Amino acid sequence: MTQTSTYQVTGMTCGHCEAAVRTEVTKIDGVRDVAVDAGTGVLAITSDAPLTDDDVLAAVDEAGYEAVRAS
Repeated sequence: MTQTSTYQVTGMTCGHCEAAVRTEVTKIDGVRDVAVDAGTGVLAITSDAPLTDDDVLAAVDEAGYEAVRAS
Protein backbone atom coordinates (compact mmCIF):
# COMPACT_ATOMS: atom_id res chain seq x y z
CA MET A 1 0.00 0.00 0.00
CA THR A 2 1.36 3.40 -0.92
CA GLN A 3 0.67 6.70 0.77
CA THR A 4 1.31 10.29 -0.20
CA SER A 5 2.45 12.96 2.26
CA THR A 6 2.58 16.65 1.42
CA TYR A 7 4.75 19.34 2.98
CA GLN A 8 5.24 23.08 2.49
CA VAL A 9 8.92 23.98 2.09
CA THR A 10 10.18 27.53 2.53
CA GLY A 11 13.23 29.08 0.91
CA MET A 12 13.35 27.18 -2.39
CA THR A 13 13.81 29.40 -5.44
CA CYS A 14 15.14 27.24 -8.27
CA GLY A 15 15.76 23.82 -9.76
CA HIS A 16 18.91 23.41 -7.70
CA CYS A 17 16.82 23.87 -4.55
CA GLU A 18 14.36 21.25 -5.77
CA ALA A 19 17.18 18.81 -6.51
CA ALA A 20 18.75 19.30 -3.08
CA VAL A 21 15.46 18.54 -1.31
CA ARG A 22 14.70 15.60 -3.63
CA THR A 23 18.16 14.09 -3.02
CA GLU A 24 17.83 14.18 0.77
CA VAL A 25 14.20 13.01 0.94
CA THR A 26 14.89 10.13 -1.43
CA LYS A 27 17.33 8.73 1.17
CA ILE A 28 14.47 7.99 3.59
CA ASP A 29 13.60 4.28 3.70
CA GLY A 30 10.35 3.49 1.91
CA VAL A 31 10.24 6.58 -0.31
CA ARG A 32 9.12 5.67 -3.84
CA ASP A 33 8.71 9.08 -5.49
CA VAL A 34 9.42 12.69 -4.62
CA ALA A 35 7.88 15.69 -6.39
CA VAL A 36 9.20 19.14 -5.50
CA ASP A 37 8.01 22.48 -6.87
CA ALA A 38 10.09 25.53 -5.95
CA GLY A 39 7.42 27.87 -7.32
CA THR A 40 4.73 26.67 -4.93
CA GLY A 41 7.01 25.26 -2.24
CA VAL A 42 5.16 21.95 -2.33
CA LEU A 43 6.92 18.69 -1.55
CA ALA A 44 4.88 15.54 -2.24
CA ILE A 45 6.27 12.18 -1.18
CA THR A 46 4.90 8.81 -2.22
CA SER A 47 6.04 5.97 0.01
CA ASP A 48 5.36 2.30 0.51
CA ALA A 49 5.91 2.55 4.27
CA PRO A 50 4.67 5.03 6.87
CA LEU A 51 6.92 8.08 7.14
CA THR A 52 7.40 10.14 10.24
CA ASP A 53 7.27 13.92 10.00
CA ASP A 54 10.55 13.99 11.95
CA ASP A 55 12.33 11.99 9.24
CA VAL A 56 11.01 14.22 6.46
CA LEU A 57 11.69 17.47 8.31
CA ALA A 58 15.23 16.31 9.12
CA ALA A 59 15.88 15.47 5.46
CA VAL A 60 14.59 18.87 4.32
CA ASP A 61 16.72 20.55 7.00
CA GLU A 62 19.76 18.61 5.76
CA ALA A 63 19.09 20.11 2.31
CA GLY A 64 19.11 23.58 3.90
CA TYR A 65 15.40 24.38 4.02
CA GLU A 66 12.49 24.31 6.44
CA ALA A 67 9.20 22.49 6.01
CA VAL A 68 5.87 21.94 7.69
CA ARG A 69 3.28 19.27 7.05
CA ALA A 70 0.59 20.59 4.71
CA SER A 71 -2.97 20.20 5.94
